[in-house]
Amino acid sequence: MSERSVSKQKRGKRWYTLVAPEQFDRQEIGSTMADEPEKVYGRTVEVTLGELTGDQGANNTKLTFKVNDVSTDAAYTEFVKHELTRDYLRSLVRRGASKVAANITILTTDDYRVQVQPVAFTTKKADRSQEKAIRRVMIDLVEEAAEERTFAELIDSIVEGHLSSAIYGEAKTIYPLRRVEVQKLSLRARPEEVAAEEEAAVDVDEEDIAVDEA
Repeated sequence: MSERSVSKQKRGKRWYTLVAPEQFDRQEIGSTMADEPEKVYGRTVEVTLGELTGDQGANNTKLTFKVNDVSTDAAYTEFVKHELTRDYLRSLVRRGASKVAANITILTTDDYRVQVQPVAFTTKKADRSQEKAIRRVMIDLVEEAAEERTFAELIDSIVEGHLSSAIYGEAKTIYPLRRVEVQKLSLRARPEEVAAEEEAAVDVDEEDIAVDEA
């Protein structure tokens, strides 16, 4: 490609400022270039919680946002994932102790389907029944949180540490814990997608089932 062609291509592109959702105060979280607004839709950007809050101690938490709306020079995003860094998770593991994790899919009060993965680290090695009981607490409290919160409220509860604190407070009565974290939260389906799935589901009546009476 000639230098003239490259220059022409660059002139045809525009920078778009990436903007966080309202619950993150519409902060600028980066920029991206495209020659057409349609090409910006669906792009993702990853930032640390520390970058958003100014708290360097929160740099072990990564947040991923996805572009869902574009204006003249700005690309607005939605939250799609919260995840702890691998280095931080590795730092929590201790020899001779237990790591108890769960993978829970829930539906918030405003019909967002979300997958939540809490993890607990014990002070010493717990037995299988204790690990099972801790996991049960995780599942119950995560499901309870979804029944009481919108998607945005659930994100806030996890980002601010309220959900992990609630799990810690109840599960430590089963076995002494050193730490509880939500290692990952990811958006699985938006309300319109959940509604479409429900509409597509076919209820089979007994009358529709062929029965061989022979």
